[in-house]
Amino acid sequence: MRRHKFAVGQVVDFLPGPADANVPRGKYTIQRLMPSETNDLQYRVKHGPDGHERVVLESQLAARQGILG
Repeated sequence: MRRHKFAVGQVVDFLPGPADANVPRGKYTIQRLMPSETNDLQYRVKHGPDGHERVVLESQLAARQGILG
């Protein structure tokens, strides 16, 4: 069984795909680890500026390198 790459509270970058054209890029905070029926695990994330929460795939997230919070 695969384990989630990111932890609750971790700040990550969201990299939207073509189907996510209206979703803002940038800094999101992991709110919850979600199960998935595929190999691409899911997360509930929160975008700081707009406050919206979204469910996204692990493949759409990247660790923020050299940036705190």
